[in-house]
Amino acid sequence: MQSELHIDDRPLFDVTADCEDGAPAGRESEHAAMIADLLLDPANRYGRLGARIHDVSHAHWRNDLQTIVGRAGQQVAYIVLPKVANAADALTQIAALDEVRARRGIEREIPVHVLIETPGALHEVWQIATLPHVESIDFGLMDFVSAHHGAIPGSAMRSPGQFSHPLIARAKCDIAAAALGNGVVPAHNVTTELNDPDVVREDARRARNEFGFLRMWSIHPSQIQPIVEAMRPDFAEVTEAAGILLAAQNADWGPISRDGKLHDRASYRYYWELLRRAHATGAQLPAEARHRFFHPAAPDPHVSH
Repeated sequence: MQSELHIDDRPLFDVTADCEDGAPAGRESEHAAMIADLLLDPANRYGRLGARIHDVSHAHWRNDLQTIVGRAGQQVAYIVLPKVANAADALTQIAALDEVRARRGIEREIPVHVLIETPGALHEVWQIATLPHVESIDFGLMDFVSAHHGAIPGSAMRSPGQFSHPLIARAKCDIAAAALGNGVVPAHNVTTELNDPDVVREDARRARNEFGFLRMWSIHPSQIQPIVEAMRPDFAEVTEAAGILLAAQNADWGPISRDGKLHDRASYRYYWELLRRAHATGAQLPAEARHRFFHPAAPDPHVSH
């Protein structure tokens, strides 16, 4: 599917191999070794395979890092840290990751994705978002609900409750705000519905439009396309953004008037991010905008400066 859903030789989604919930009890070392083999396999042609290790309270998390990063540290796209209780937990695992990198002579930075699944982690989410190598803050809805020991009903694990229950809505707002406020990506929780793509698409749409999430986890291949489609701006928005940015570039990024409305660098930043998101999610772009802004030789427009 990565080979089928790609743009400019870049896949539209990542794959995460799971050492945590995916590893059979008693076979953790074997499971981590299997993931390292997969990272080194030619099937990982795009280099967009990451790995979720065990949480910091589990006996095997250091072994996960030693096996996966030690053997395939040049190939792993990112490491996911689950069930951190606070910023100190995340920093402990990040420091261990850097130790393995140093021991193996791996100079490249390995990005970290942190799953917010506990009330303590939510309380320190702004601090977590500033830690070294963190590029994504992700919400783990089901574990978060479970961590409240029955105070939040099970209906909040699925729609519409996951968007309407005040404690869950607050958690999503806090996570998105902390991530976006620190220049990292907020990733929305999974949807458990496997048979109805419309439910998945609607959950992804609400996550993006109502809460500001830029990515979303899937748990089945059938969910990937609906999520990608929902995260993609619609064609009318893309066309408008392209027209404004092309006119702005022609004016050397000075103020312009378009359809009776003023645009300057404040609005250019918004439309540039929209156009970048459209490109990242494989949306159709006007040919001139693609050539000017996303051709390999195209200069960065620097509209944020």
